[in-house]
Amino acid sequence: MDAEKARAAAWFRALRDEIVAAFEALEDSQATGPFAGAPAGRFEVTETRRRSEDGSDAGGGLMSVMRGGRVFEKVGVNVSTVYGTLGARAQAAMAARKGIPGMAEDPRFWASGISLVAHMQNPHTPAVHMNTRMFWTPHAWWFGGGSDLNPCIEYDEDTAAFHAVQKAHCDRHDPTYYPRFKAWADEYFYIPHRGRARGVGGIFFDDHSRGDWEADFAFTQDVGRAFLPAFLGVTEKRRDMPWTEADKDVQLIHRGLYAEYNLVYDRGTKFGLETGHDANAVLMSLPPLAKWV
Repeated sequence: MDAEKARAAAWFRALRDEIVAAFEALEDSQATGPFAGAPAGRFEVTETRRRSEDGSDAGGGLMSVMRGGRVFEKVGVNVSTVYGTLGARAQAAMAARKGIPGMAEDPRFWASGISLVAHMQNPHTPAVHMNTRMFWTPHAWWFGGGSDLNPCIEYDEDTAAFHAVQKAHCDRHDPTYYPRFKAWADEYFYIPHRGRARGVGGIFFDDHSRGDWEADFAFTQDVGRAFLPAFLGVTEKRRDMPWTEADKDVQLIHRGLYAEYNLVYDRGTKFGLETGHDANAVLMSLPPLAKWV
């Protein structure tokens, strides 16, 4: 599947470039509010490299992080393509297809994807997460990903608007996708030890392989295409709202919840660390400031 893998990796990189450009344009357009006089935020781009146990090349990618912007307090957009062999711990940390027949004898893998997390300056503007990815082994291939909204101050109309964009893009492919993947997100982004969800959900899917690579790839692309119209709409609506120190306190406490989830439960965090990917890139999702009370 060399041709398919190359197309998927190129798509994730193109989506990364589009999102980075859109976020920097949003920074440029922020003309009001307490950070309007600050320099517009720009991404710092770092190449990440991964090495196998014997020191051979095992892939890498780009880590793009913006800190202290007018709109974004911290946002990371990572893209990577990694490959090699999966050890026992990495196989146990896989997000899907545990116990694939033949994996013990031939543990080769290839994975490519984009991962994004944004933490905002304005507490009224929601944090957001998005990722899409393709995973391949000699024995199976699949897609996964999703997008979910994480406001610290919730607005029902923002939740409805975000979900409406997700549904429209899912419905282009299968009317059962949105309700099924919304329910999956509600379950996946739930924090058992707090007894609550980390946000207002979105969609989440994994192990997506219906036997038609072109159709599954097209759906995964549309999940990526849905992100900017879903997120920019609510961001532009809220970014100029005034906030208080009490609002900021609510935001910092909510970020603590987000950090707990990503460190304790998130499959991508576990898999990235177990496969030796750059720890800074894996933990890019953590907020710049958080608070526990």
